[in-house]
Amino acid sequence: MRTPDPIELELFKNVFIAVSEEMGAVLGRTALSPNIKERKDYSCSLFNARGETLAQGSHIPVHLGAMPLSVQAALRAMAFDRGDLVILNDPYRGGTHLPDITCISPVFLGRRLSFFVANRAHHSDVGGMTPGSMPLATELFQEGLIIPPLKLYARGRMNRDVFDLLLSNVRTPDERRGDLLAQIAANEVGRTRLEEAVRRFGAAKVRLYSKLIQDYTEGILRAAIRAIPDGVYAFEDRLDDDGVSNRPVKIGVRVTVRGDRAVIDFSPSSPQTEGGVNANYAITSSAVLYVFRSLVEEDIPFNTGLMRPLEIVAPPRSIVNAVFPAACAGGNVETSQRIVDVLLGALAQALPGRIPAASQGTMNNIAFGGYDPDAARPFAYYETIGGGMGAGASADGLDGVHTHMTNSLNTPIEALENYLPLRIRRYGLRRGSGGRGLHRGGRGIVREYEFRVPAALTIMSERRRFAPYGVRGGRPGARGRNTLVTARGTRVLGSKVNIKLRPGDVLRIETPGGGGYGRARGR
Repeated sequence: MRTPDPIELELFKNVFIAVSEEMGAVLGRTALSPNIKERKDYSCSLFNARGETLAQGSHIPVHLGAMPLSVQAALRAMAFDRGDLVILNDPYRGGTHLPDITCISPVFLGRRLSFFVANRAHHSDVGGMTPGSMPLATELFQEGLIIPPLKLYARGRMNRDVFDLLLSNVRTPDERRGDLLAQIAANEVGRTRLEEAVRRFGAAKVRLYSKLIQDYTEGILRAAIRAIPDGVYAFEDRLDDDGVSNRPVKIGVRVTVRGDRAVIDFSPSSPQTEGGVNANYAITSSAVLYVFRSLVEEDIPFNTGLMRPLEIVAPPRSIVNAVFPAACAGGNVETSQRIVDVLLGALAQALPGRIPAASQGTMNNIAFGGYDPDAARPFAYYETIGGGMGAGASADGLDGVHTHMTNSLNTPIEALENYLPLRIRRYGLRRGSGGRGLHRGGRGIVREYEFRVPAALTIMSERRRFAPYGVRGGRPGARGRNTLVTARGTRVLGSKVNIKLRPGDVLRIETPGGGGYGRARGR
C-alpha cells in the first residue's frame, strides 16, 4: 500500500468533505418543507465507482452506513449513463425507512464511471396509512410508497412518468416536488465540484486519494480499537413496545475485542416484531459505525474504511436485521437509538471514564396532517424533538439537544406556526428531568401544540417506560411523557399512538432527560 503524502492527504480529505457540505448547503437552502429546510434532516455523500463511501458531510448519523448500500443496490439494478439520476427509498435495498428518499448521480471522467454523488432527505409524507408516513403499521406496504431503484433522469432527460407517479401517491405533492428538485440540485452541485477537482488535480490523483483516504480512516480506527482492552463486553436494554403489543423488545449485544478488530454480535436480541420498530441491516450498520467513529478523537472523514475492522453479526428476522415485508418506520428513528445505547453500555465496561451515560434514547417523532382551510391546501408535517444528553466524566449533559443517531435541529416556533394551522403554546426545558450524579444529565424539552383544525396524529417515541440509564452510580434520566388535553379532560398517551385531533386539542410532549454520571457526593 502506497504511503500517502500527509499534506496531500489532508488536502483531499477536506476537498471531499467540502463537496459533501456544499451539497448539503444547497439542499437545505432550496428545499420547501420545514423538515428539510429548518431541521436539516438530510445527508450528502461521495462514493467511488463500487459504491463505497469516500466522505460524508456532518449530517445525519443514521444515514452513515446505509447510503452505500443504496448506491450498491442501484449498481446491481441498472447500468449508469452520463446524466442519469436514480431515486429509491426501499428499506430492503439500502434504505432506512420509506420517508427517506435517496438520489444518486454518477460522475464520469471521460468515458469512465469514477464516482457517485448522493443525498438522502426525509420527506414529510410519502403516502401510507397516516399523514407523515410514520404509522403504527404491521407491514411495509402500509407505511407508504415503496420506490425501487428507478431512473428519474436518463441521460439528462427527466422521466415525467416516474415523477408524476411519485407525486400522485403523496398527500402534499407540491412540497414533495420542491424537495425532490432541491435534492436534484444538490447532486448537480456535487458532480460539478468533483469535476472541478479533477481538472485542478488530475483524475489519477483524485482516484488515488479516494482510495488512500479510506485506508487512512481504517488505520485510525484500528488504532482506536487496539486501545480497548481485549475481552468480551455485553449489555442489553429494551424498547418500550412495538406499537402493536405492550411487550418490551430486547436489544442485546456482545462486543468482542481482539487486537485491532471488533466483533459486534446482536444475537441476544429479540426476533423482529409485528409493529414497525424493526431495524434493517443498513440501520444497524449505521449505528455501529457511528459508535466506533465516536471513539476516534482525530478528525477523520466518515467512509467505508471504518467498516473494515468491524464484523457485525445481526441474525436475519431479528429486531436488528428484519426481512421484507416487516414494517420499519420506527426502526430507523427509535431502534437505532437503542442500538447505540446498548453499544455504549457495553463499551463503558471496557473504557471506564470515557463513555457517557445514556442520552434521551428517542427522537420523539411527531407526524400529523389534515386540511388547512385558510391556505386551501392539505398539509402533512413531521419533526423530531430534542432531549437530554447523557452526562460524562467531566461535564454535565447538554440540555434540549438532538443526540446520537439524529443530528437534526429543533424546528423554530416561527417557522412552524407560519407553515401549519397550529400554535405552539409552550416550548422550554423540562426542569428536573436530568439524572442526578456527580455530573447531571441534560434536561429534556416540553413542547405543546394547539391544533386549530382537525388532524390525524402519529407519535412514535421511546423511553416512556424504561429510563435512560446512568453510569458509575449516576441516576437515570426522567422518562418521557405524552399527554393530550381536550375539552373532555386530560389523558396520558402511550409511547406510540395514532389518534384523531379536534380544533382546540393540545398535545404536550415531555422528552426524556439524560442519565447522570457518578455518585452525587452532596451535589
